Amino acid sequence: MSQSDLPRLVVPSRFCGPPSSGNGGYSAGAVAAYVHDGSPADHSRPWPTITVSLLAPPPLEVPMTVAPSDDGGVVATYDGRPVLSARRTDDEVPDVAPVAYDEARAAEASYAGLAGHPFPTCFSCGTGREPGDGLRIFPGRVPDSSDVDDAPRPRVAATWTPDATVAEDWHAYVDAQRRASLPVTWAALDCIGGWAGDLEERLIVLARMTTRLDSLPVVGGEHVLVGMGRGRDGRKTWTSSTMYDAEGRVVAGAEHLWVSVDPAAFA
Repeated sequence: MSQSDLPRLVVPSRFCGPPSSGNGGYSAGAVAAYVHDGSPADHSRPWPTITVSLLAPPPLEVPMTVAPSDDGGVVATYDGRPVLSARRTDDEVPDVAPVAYDEARAAEASYAGLAGHPFPTCFSCGTGREPGDGLRIFPGRVPDSSDVDDAPRPRVAATWTPDATVAEDWHAYVDAQRRASLPVTWAALDCIGGWAGDLEERLIVLARMTTRLDSLPVVGGEHVLVGMGRGRDGRKTWTSSTMYDAEGRVVAGAEHLWVSVDPAAFA
């Protein structure tokens, strides 16, 4: 199939962030799947690094048109307006320092979203989602890390075990292991960045996400997610996140740009 005949993109309502729009990470991962340049046929292998810009809240349960863009990527539009754009990038995505599984599990008790959550419906981190429906990734504070300039950086961590409801259902893997889908993997790397940033202080939403996948996470495998705040300037906040498997190997990493918004716009 040529890129001029790309299938429509639909974000199912299960994968919402706010009640009426798609989870940013899931929506970004869904459009990233259309960037075929260098994508592996075997999804247990590394993917190219892809950056996605969120240009409008992704609508739910409606078909978005996906077409090639001038920068060699793709753009998804709805009602004539661009919603998501994706392209391959050579930018490096540095890893956040790892946290032990037991430490990450213990940190979940301090998850700020348990005391108050702007979007309890969120597929990734919402407290209003039941097990087997949402991912229920609840990151809590762990000791600060240091960036290249040795400045202290806030970190949060959580555990996650992908279940069968988030597995890809169409690909036969060479190693015979079921793996979480590409959009769900992006969703798992998403909100932990917001909680490492300043989501406790103001409402921020995802504006851009750049993700590097060494593989897709194995269904039933224990994973640790670590997020780190990288700075703030005006309405913008920068964060990053890394996913580790039970052996401490890096599965995937992401960098995020968030922007503060008026809560009334998402009421």
